[in-house]
Order: sequence, then C-alpha cells, then structure tokens
Amino acid sequence: MVSYNFEQRLPLAGEKRILHPSADVLLFVKQANEVRSKLHYYQFNIGDYQSHTGHLSEIEDLAYRRMLDWIYLHEKPIPKEINEVARNIRMRTHCESIAIVLQEFFICTETGWVSDRVQREIAKAGDKSRKASESARARWDADALRTQSKGNATHNTLHITHKPIDTILVKTDGLDPMPSRIACPTDKLLALYHQECPTLPRVMMLNDKRKKHLVSRWREVDAEDHLETAEDGLKIFQDIFSKVHKSDFLCGRTAGRQWKSNFDWLIQPTNFLKVVEGQYDNRGKS
Repeated sequence: MVSYNFEQRLPLAGEKRILHPSADVLLFVKQANEVRSKLHYYQFNIGDYQSHTGHLSEIEDLAYRRMLDWIYLHEKPIPKEINEVARNIRMRTHCESIAIVLQEFFICTETGWVSDRVQREIAKAGDKSRKASESARARWDADALRTQSKGNATHNTLHITHKPIDTILVKTDGLDPMPSRIACPTDKLLALYHQECPTLPRVMMLNDKRKKHLVSRWREVDAEDHLETAEDGLKIFQDIFSKVHKSDFLCGRTAGRQWKSNFDWLIQPTNFLKVVEGQYDNRGKS
C-alpha cells in the first residue's frame, strides 16, 4: 500500500517554498490508498450466482466459493493438480467435488484453471485503482498550480516545475469486436437447438437478451471460421448442439446428478467455448 507524507513547516531562509496540500487533496490521496488496499475485495451478485449454481450440492457449492476466494486473493490461476487445490481450499477429502466444479466453471490452461469472469473483475479492480491514483495526483497538481499562481501574485521569485497530468486511456473489452459479415439467423439457430437437443428444456420465447447472446456467439464463430454463407454457420452450430446432446454431463445422464444444461446456460460465452472445445465430451467416447 502506498503512503503519502507531507512536510508541514514553513521554509527556512534560502530554502524553496513548500506547497501544503489542502484537506480536499489529502482526502483524495487517502481514497486512492484505500482502493489499493481493497484489490482483494470483489462484488458478489447473489441472484446471478444462484442462477448458475442452484444445481450444485452443498459440498460443490462450498468448493466453488472457496476456489473463487482463492483465485481473487492470489490473482493467479488455480493449480492444475486437484490434490493441491484441495489442500489450498482446505477440502482434502472432497477431490471429486472439486474436479466437477473445476470442469464446469473454470477453463484449464497451461498455467492452471482460470475463469473469464474473475479475470475481468480483477482487471476492473486494477483499472479502478489506477484511476483513483490518477485522480488524486490530478487534484494535487491542480491544487499546486493554484497555490503557485497565488504565490506568484505576491512573491515573484517563486518558480515551480509543474508536471503535466498523464492521459488516462480507457480500453473497452466488448464481446463483439467486429460485426459479422453475415446476419445471424436467430430463429433458425433456435430451431436447431430444439432439433439437436430434444431432451433439454424448450425455449418458449426468444427475447432480446437471448438474441444478443446468440448474435455474439454467431460473430465469434464467423471470426474463427470465416463463414462464406449462413448455411456454413448453421452447420457449425448444428455440430455444437449435437455435442451437447451427446454429453451425459450436460444432458443430466450422469449418475447421482439431477442437473442438466439449458439454452440460456449454453449461449453464455464461457460455457459455449467449453462445449466447442470438448470439455464436456464423454470421457473415452467420441
């Protein structure tokens, strides 16, 4: 945590004049320091969490919450070794539940298990900290400039070098970096879902929110496969929906589990990517 100390005394003979920050500037500096010390705090949306985890058992839910706390606290991927994860979250006798949660909510990479949602939240926290620091410094510079101007009006010998305020660059991270060349056939995609996933819940209304998610997934497929026609895209989505139907885990055919996926779950970006990459394919089966 960065701290700021300001000398509070009058200059001696021959010394340069010392500028004293106002109480308002000190408040901004204090706020900037507080933001830096709260990077391990994260927002928790109860409704969003329950809608995505209502199917978990008590042990699976506990494992998920502890893994979220761990990854936010350390700001690095969860270790790939399940036994090490179990030790880190103090659940050594529940490796099976941990493995289930990791497979469903996290993505396995070369460095460990990661979460798109957590990475975005950590990045937002970093941006907030930087902006608070820039805001505090900008207010300090502005106050220094006002004091300099006032001092120059009565003491012409005062000379202070004033550093320019850095420009804050705001970088957006939208889901749709570029428009698709081919319009998304949302109705046909929904028909394919019903055709290829007959055991999953049917969609009774294709509202705007669902359409937006479908369009985003369509654009991702187009950006990856460079679709020539809408039929090319429909064939790819048909194969993806077919993978869902073949997955015992996604269709609720896993022993001891009642949960099954649905349309809203599938069109979420992280879940859709996992299906495409085969993370829910039956083990030992094609």
